[in-house]
Amino acid sequence: MGYDLKDIFEYFVTDGTFSNGESYGSGHIHDTFRIETIETDKDDYILQRLNNKIFKNIPELQHNIERVTVHLRNKLSSIPGSNIKRECLKLIPSRDGKSWIIDNEGNYWRMYIFISNHHSYNVVDNPDKAFEGGKAIGRFQAMLSDMPGGPLFETIPWFHNIEKRLEAFTGKIKENPAGRVESIGKEIDLILQRAEEMKIILRLGKEGKIPLRITHNDTKFNNILLDENDKALCVIDLDTVMPGYIHYDFGDAIRTAANTASEDESDLSRVKMDIKLFKAYSEGYLSETVQTLNDVEKEFLAFAPRLITYTIAVRFLTDFIDGDNYFKIHHPLHNLQRAKAQLRLVMSMEEQYEDMKSIINKLTKG
Repeated sequence: MGYDLKDIFEYFVTDGTFSNGESYGSGHIHDTFRIETIETDKDDYILQRLNNKIFKNIPELQHNIERVTVHLRNKLSSIPGSNIKRECLKLIPSRDGKSWIIDNEGNYWRMYIFISNHHSYNVVDNPDKAFEGGKAIGRFQAMLSDMPGGPLFETIPWFHNIEKRLEAFTGKIKENPAGRVESIGKEIDLILQRAEEMKIILRLGKEGKIPLRITHNDTKFNNILLDENDKALCVIDLDTVMPGYIHYDFGDAIRTAANTASEDESDLSRVKMDIKLFKAYSEGYLSETVQTLNDVEKEFLAFAPRLITYTIAVRFLTDFIDGDNYFKIHHPLHNLQRAKAQLRLVMSMEEQYEDMKSIINKLTKG
């Protein structure tokens, strides 16, 4: 669908003059455009049409981002040598003072300053990049650990809640809406065998042993921008920043950054967790958070990648049983293929679990 990007741009309070706008990035949720300005000494911008089918309450989502980015910018302003414009997203206000607009067709839009001269990677190919990714997420969490005000709005309820995900999973098995349950007995067994163990982070939270914190909740590696020298620069895609356990961010980061194959790899012999990348990411992450986290949070860091990888496997298999209604698929068995790859990754983590615990133990206790 074509949009009049120049017209939408004019709704926002900007320094530069609209030159042109092009589709930008590989995101699946929003429509994202890079807006170039005529003036060479003015910023370019990122303009996004927001998906209000997935995110039902755009004003609350935007309020979350406003609170988080203002706090981060205040923190950065007290750090000598910080480049606030490049190290933190900056929302552009609309002409009526809000951080979003609604166009004549009812579409929601927002705009950020474009962060120039950055690198973004889908695949982590060396420990140095893994370290910087860990450092970026660790710094993000540490800086938000004392953000004032009440809890953030939950933009997607129960997003990483494994109890709710397992309830949905077992419910769909009973319904069997697409007639597929009989063909996936092995995968169902692998899920159910691990179900009770996977509830441990939620139990620790309910017992008050680990706190709810502000977490990003979508820490795949391409949501971290590195600078020209591949050093940690900025964490982006703040739509799912909300209350959570730090294990969600650490776990999802390892799931994506330390996997030797793609998320939907069909050759399961290629799927494993690279322990060198796990170690490097952990070093970067804990270099920023070791003073912030409590002892129980640290103790269960090594468990976190198993939990989140398992959770994603549950979600893929639930969608397969349901007839593929949530995730986009490219062939009829795509969700099953994804679930198998994630389960194989869980098993690779289980095989290396003692080494993972040893690495975290050394990093946290010296």
